[in-house]
Amino acid sequence: MIIVTRPRILVVGAGFAGVECVRRLERKLSPDEADVTLVTPLSYQLYLPLLPQVASGVLTPQSIALSLRRSKKYRTRIIPGGAIGVDLKAKVCVIRTITDEIVNEPYDYIVLAPGSITRTFDIPGLVDNAFGLKTLAEAAYIRDHVISQLDLADASQDPAERASRLQFVVVGGGYAGTETAACLQKLTHNAVKRYPRLDPALIKWHLIDIAPKLMPELGDKLGSSAQEILRRRGIDISLGVSIDKAGPEEVTFTDGRVIPTRTLIWTAGVAASPLIATLGAETVRGRLAVNAEMTLPGHDGVFALGDSAAVPDKAKDDESAFCPPTAQHAMRQGPVVADNVIAMLRNQPLRPYVHKDLGLVVDLGGRDAVSKPLGVELHGLPAQVVARGYHWSALRTNVAKVRVLTNWTLNALAGDDFVRTGFQARRPAKLKDFEYTDTYLTPEQVRERVGE
Repeated sequence: MIIVTRPRILVVGAGFAGVECVRRLERKLSPDEADVTLVTPLSYQLYLPLLPQVASGVLTPQSIALSLRRSKKYRTRIIPGGAIGVDLKAKVCVIRTITDEIVNEPYDYIVLAPGSITRTFDIPGLVDNAFGLKTLAEAAYIRDHVISQLDLADASQDPAERASRLQFVVVGGGYAGTETAACLQKLTHNAVKRYPRLDPALIKWHLIDIAPKLMPELGDKLGSSAQEILRRRGIDISLGVSIDKAGPEEVTFTDGRVIPTRTLIWTAGVAASPLIATLGAETVRGRLAVNAEMTLPGHDGVFALGDSAAVPDKAKDDESAFCPPTAQHAMRQGPVVADNVIAMLRNQPLRPYVHKDLGLVVDLGGRDAVSKPLGVELHGLPAQVVARGYHWSALRTNVAKVRVLTNWTLNALAGDDFVRTGFQARRPAKLKDFEYTDTYLTPEQVRERVGE
């Protein structure tokens, strides 16, 4: 008896790229044409650009966690875990489940969209003492932590302790860092009104970056406008500066300044998922080198996209240009990869990914924002309308759109209650505790594991 099995499509990662790919596969493939499996430790897609608003309490965590199981057409099998290695020759993905069981998952076609991790450097004390902002848990934890500092400073009789708890340092002058500093400064500015014993002048926010400009992609005019908004709100901006060492109660800058603080938030860029290093394939600055069709040359049925793939930017004349690791590109690469997987299944030609950047939006909290949609420079309320309008329209489900709009409206009308949940309050929650970067295998370990 001959048993005919359906082709197995394995998608790694449930970020913008992975989810858009899976949804397209579900819509365009008939159930008997292929089996689709998704590897992700969480059963939701996180809308990352709005994490600073969760950290500041403008949005609730659930509002930007978009369920993967809500769709009635949903038929993808989910493996709750993370891919820790791939053997391209054997066509096997090694997965560590959320219960720490290691399993081998064979595939015929694999779509690699594992996303990125926080980029760190060999700075003494950094991973032990800094907070990251890449996950929903980190955002919720940072909110609790910041409000805790106000509570503890208010209760303290020690002026030095009070001063250190009311100083906050954010490293990274890109979108994530700038929005994080802006939104959290707004949080402490509004919250301190409920602490009559605290002098608002003691609260100091520092935003630092080694680059000479804040958000250089915005251009000089809008970048200067963003800096002026932040400085007007009392945020101290230091450019050309980074961290020399980080301790539990103080941070030393590379210019020699020592800032007493209990809060160091690190948002200085991202790096491709360590999964890419397990493949033993060519990379460009850590990202998997793929062609414009997002396939891996020399390997049949391997696709890669999103933050972990160096996808040629065909919208630019520069042959050496690659798509930046942004949500805008990941969301649009997903459907193209899905179409190319289906085309390969059906022996049809593949199409390259081409997308011209639509612009930038930066939400600085309240009515403050700067935006550059389609090259048009905006700031103030018009920029805020564009920024929130873009994020709202990009949310994948109507339920998420209603939740976010409700949260924005409620926050604008009623403000914040500045409540701490106390979730994991006595557990460590620093950079080293969230991203599990030590769980990945080496290429040799992958081959040994698959060969068992």
